[in-house]
Amino acid sequence: MTIFLHEIRQNRLSLLIWTLAIALLLLICMIMFPEMNTGMGDVTNMFANMGSFTQAFGMDRLNFGDVMGFYALECGNILSIGGGFFAALLGINVLAKEEKERTAEFLLTHPLRRRTVIFQKLLSILFELVLMNLVVMAISAASFALIGEELAVREFLLLHGAYTILQIEIACICFGISAFIRRNGIGAGIGLAALFYFLNIFKNISDQAEFLKYITPFAYAEAADIISDRAIDIRLLILGLIYAAISIAAAFLKYTKKDIAA
Repeated sequence: MTIFLHEIRQNRLSLLIWTLAIALLLLICMIMFPEMNTGMGDVTNMFANMGSFTQAFGMDRLNFGDVMGFYALECGNILSIGGGFFAALLGINVLAKEEKERTAEFLLTHPLRRRTVIFQKLLSILFELVLMNLVVMAISAASFALIGEELAVREFLLLHGAYTILQIEIACICFGISAFIRRNGIGAGIGLAALFYFLNIFKNISDQAEFLKYITPFAYAEAADIISDRAIDIRLLILGLIYAAISIAAAFLKYTKKDIAA
């Protein structure tokens, strides 16, 4: 597991920064809730009558006066967008960086199969994402106790489970892309994560764009749906996992045969 540990050490600073940044933003939002709660009824009514903007973020189905409704919208967006971007950054460069930094020749001269290299790099990505989400979940759960609000455990776990799988899907798709590129792919990774996010917004606004839910992972991580239904759309989640599996398979097929010296 040398490569796995090397990747963890190499990414430890970025993992720490992204985890603390997301957790701190979530904590600040939750600390603000008691002060905002007094006028939240008027805010809920206002947001519920803002047309397409309301539909885009599912605000017509959430009660801002309820702590879980507030958490799902404010904190959910922070975790899904921030976590999605971090996942894209992890996945898009993990293989390509070896060629960009001219370390691929050195790495692949070791008595290791390319499949082992790919597997350990993929495992490091999954480990970092799960670790980040566990830390964020712990801090988020503590924030409910801090402000004296009861935590709806089922909805909380469903939300964070959906966000974690969303991040894993994005990371795996970017991981697959990483096997095909030779240079820095940060722009492509961030762009892909942003594209998925906006596709979900378009899907929420227009019934004609409903088919986009079969493309973007943000569809099964829609906070309003999870809070309202107290469930995740399993069909969309399974489809997302299939996309992730196809991307991983593409990465293995491409990188095991890739001409590194070219």
